[in-house]
Amino acid sequence: MVGTTRRALRTTVAGATLAFGVSVLIPQAASAQPARPTLPVGAPAYTVEVNSPAGSPGYVYYSTGMSAAALVPGVEPLLSQLPPTAPANIVRDKSGREIWRYTPPPGQSVSNFRAQNYRGERVLTWWQGTTVGGHGSGVDVIADEHGNIIETLSPGGDSSDVHEFRITPDGRALITSYHEVTADLSAIGGPVDARMFDTVASVVDIASKQVLFRWSAAENVPLTESAEAGKLPGSGVYDPYHMNAISLDPAGNLVLSMRNTSTVYNVDIHTGAINWRLGGKNSTFELGPGVQFAFQHDAEFADDDTLRLFNNNSSGFTTLGTSSAQWIDLDLGARRATLARNQTHPAGLTAFAMGNAQGLDNGNTLVGWGMAPHISEFSPTGDLVFDAALPLGTYRAYLEDWAPAGK
Repeated sequence: MVGTTRRALRTTVAGATLAFGVSVLIPQAASAQPARPTLPVGAPAYTVEVNSPAGSPGYVYYSTGMSAAALVPGVEPLLSQLPPTAPANIVRDKSGREIWRYTPPPGQSVSNFRAQNYRGERVLTWWQGTTVGGHGSGVDVIADEHGNIIETLSPGGDSSDVHEFRITPDGRALITSYHEVTADLSAIGGPVDARMFDTVASVVDIASKQVLFRWSAAENVPLTESAEAGKLPGSGVYDPYHMNAISLDPAGNLVLSMRNTSTVYNVDIHTGAINWRLGGKNSTFELGPGVQFAFQHDAEFADDDTLRLFNNNSSGFTTLGTSSAQWIDLDLGARRATLARNQTHPAGLTAFAMGNAQGLDNGNTLVGWGMAPHISEFSPTGDLVFDAALPLGTYRAYLEDWAPAGK
């Protein structure tokens, strides 16, 4: 029965992509490249494969379904009809037992499910909406510990994008949004009147819903920094930046990850000026041995001097190596970046989209492998102490020390 379910899932996914070309679902690297993206179809059901006592106690938070961040256009409606891949927010204990589930209304997706703190209380948060060209159009949701929705949020009159909804200790929200605009792409060999996505970071006061700060990639980052060669399959709009994470540095400035420039930006939260770039074509830092990442997600400071990110290392069409969770020490004075950790999966997983890395209190790292359908936990020395296989990938995964109460 398990084998039959797996074959049915793979057949359905493959069949869903034929109308768009096989490369839409499983983009292949060039023949000269040593690595290819991991097949984004995994176990027929959530399956715990490693659960060592050295792992952290707690509960795994993740979302099922084809996330709006998956860069796989056209597949979501079919997959939403299959129970293992239908959209839902799920909490499980480390043994794999389901503790809690939220299912959105028909036609809606959910993603980026996690626990956060708001006004001194633990809350559940997620994004909910529909897919538009590799990003999301919807709202960010705050629910109480029972899962009752108490607030929805978007940046001003814009829709909230799927990629980031982070609550700061002082009650602000960091939110991504995308805007289709007309742009002159002649600097990179394109037409003068092309359609492209600008991607925006907003800081919003949750209580008043007032936008306190707005930062546009198109207004601040030259198109020549993009590594995106063309349009996403299934979309007629060019996406040169693709912001996928917003966090705060120790000084309160914004840390922005842009997948399609392979760069992490530090932005002054008062002036909007770019303080520094890490990686990409114009890195401010000298990159030490092993500091190599591309098409990354979830960049955030682990401490005052260390940046942690999920290194996809693949866009699907270009693959530079296996994916990893990287911890990078930054010497801001000398402008030098040094690799502290590079944690890879023993199976050599390579995720061509999505993914995150969460630092845990005991020094371990929880990794959501994005389109490579696994959730893992590593010790500081890189030992795999927990691993679960999923039917499909999840945009991000988190380990928390509490689970939602029943409704």
